[in-house]
Amino acid sequence: MAGEPASSPLADALARVGDRWTLLVVDALLSGPKRFGDLSDEISGLAPNILTSRLRHLEREALLVARPYSERPPRFVYELTASGHELAGALRLLADWGSRGSDDPEGLRHEVCGTTLEARWYCPTCEQVVDAGDATDLHFV
Repeated sequence: MAGEPASSPLADALARVGDRWTLLVVDALLSGPKRFGDLSDEISGLAPNILTSRLRHLEREALLVARPYSERPPRFVYELTASGHELAGALRLLADWGSRGSDDPEGLRHEVCGTTLEARWYCPTCEQVVDAGDATDLHFV
């Protein structure tokens, strides 16, 4: 259709996750199921109506499930699906990138030895690491 932006894997991903609040909700749920009040307490600055909107969006996108624990009044516990848990890697990369503009510009560290972590693309078929300089070798299919 004329006037619509071309779809790309990144545009598709952003359409599914939405905005920063959605990513913070996913991050909060990575540690396990939580109730609405727990999420509200954990994510400072997030208004209840926005939290409700983001939870519904994530449920429509099949990234989380809402399981009722009370009928009157209706109350739910929220839990990421397997697809929602797959966002953990992307969130780690974003957190690492974000940390480089903070007081610790070296980013995430390995808990065991303290070494700064690096994220790399790896091809399990060729058994080769693909460096960022080889961007022409990276293609979404």
